[in-house]
Amino acid sequence: MIIQLNVSEKRLTVSPIFAAIKKEKLLTRLLFIVFIASLFACKQKEDSRYSAVRATGDISYRKLSTMEKESYKAAVVHMYDSILGNHGFNGSILVAKNGEVLLEDYHGYSNPVTKDTLTPFTAFHLASVSKTFTGMAIMKLWEENKLKLDDSLQVFFPEFPYSGITVRMLLSHRSGLPNYVYFMTQNPVWRRRIATNNDMLQFMIEKKPALYGYPDQGFHYCNTNFALLALIVEKVSGQPFPEYIKNTIFTPLGMTNSFVFSKADSADYHPSFQPNNRPFPLESIDCVYGDKNVYSTVRDMYLWDQALYNNRVVSQATYQEATKPYSLERPSIHNYGLGWRLMMLPNSKIIYHNGWWHGNNTVFTRLVNDTATIIILSNKFNRAIYSGMKIGTVFANSKKTEVEKPLE
Repeated sequence: MIIQLNVSEKRLTVSPIFAAIKKEKLLTRLLFIVFIASLFACKQKEDSRYSAVRATGDISYRKLSTMEKESYKAAVVHMYDSILGNHGFNGSILVAKNGEVLLEDYHGYSNPVTKDTLTPFTAFHLASVSKTFTGMAIMKLWEENKLKLDDSLQVFFPEFPYSGITVRMLLSHRSGLPNYVYFMTQNPVWRRRIATNNDMLQFMIEKKPALYGYPDQGFHYCNTNFALLALIVEKVSGQPFPEYIKNTIFTPLGMTNSFVFSKADSADYHPSFQPNNRPFPLESIDCVYGDKNVYSTVRDMYLWDQALYNNRVVSQATYQEATKPYSLERPSIHNYGLGWRLMMLPNSKIIYHNGWWHGNNTVFTRLVNDTATIIILSNKFNRAIYSGMKIGTVFANSKKTEVEKPLE
């Protein structure tokens, strides 16, 4: 870096020697200030990268007072310790309110066998929280008029054997399709081979496993829906799903420690662990993505959260479409949007998704009425993680109503 300094050439009334010394001191002082500022900027960029989205977005947070922040922080830490911290938690957690991080903690090991400790850069398998990325990728393509939510699946897969199923039904889990997690693993051939999304699609075309129910007759949570949506992203964008998510979401948002795991990565498999620290091996359906297989960190997930608040991925109108309830057959506070679970409380709306795959279990909770976020990632199964949503009761709107147990 070249720095040019313009020193005044006005005649000084002091001696030339003193003037030279004064100029030299000024130059040294300025260079020192520039050096310290550059060091601070680099450190700030690395350590606080996950909070940078707020400054460039559309939302305007009310800044918490020092007293509010300390009060919230104490309450959040107390809840964390009582729910997780003192109960065998192995993972990472980040809780934020109004764009300010109240709690960030890394507890345990990335590998409990080798005792490698967790760091802010340790990526966890998000399990079904991955569906939030697949869903918003589809919504972005819809917003760009590259597909229609009411397109039938035959538009993308002409040989698909089930009629009357649309993109919207996949997103809202109303397709009635069977779950590949069962029909693939029950087949003797695929029990021993590593399957891809295309393998799953071809299996459905050739074997035609029985439907769970009629299309759009009710909600049925099914991983097949989002594995097919990942294939639709590939068809429409012309890019492999992991590449599209990286180019469209991860890179623009600065999520540098996030990626989609695929068969190409199988030699670098990151196992999760059972309570006895035994690792889960790579299994036949572990390389199917869309319904799972996004790896990320709590800091990167916080960037994802802030980007959604700030409309950096899709417009507010598109986001509202994705987060309205689609299954209204039975009255319940629980519902599902287009890639998002919903909890419709009397005083607030919680938009969230949880995940569970092998030993990985995860929580991504957005308390939108409180502009607060709870992110919990673990690679060693602990059912108490799903109670982490109760941390939200320390905030104003959420504390008015007891938060019921979220759905996994």
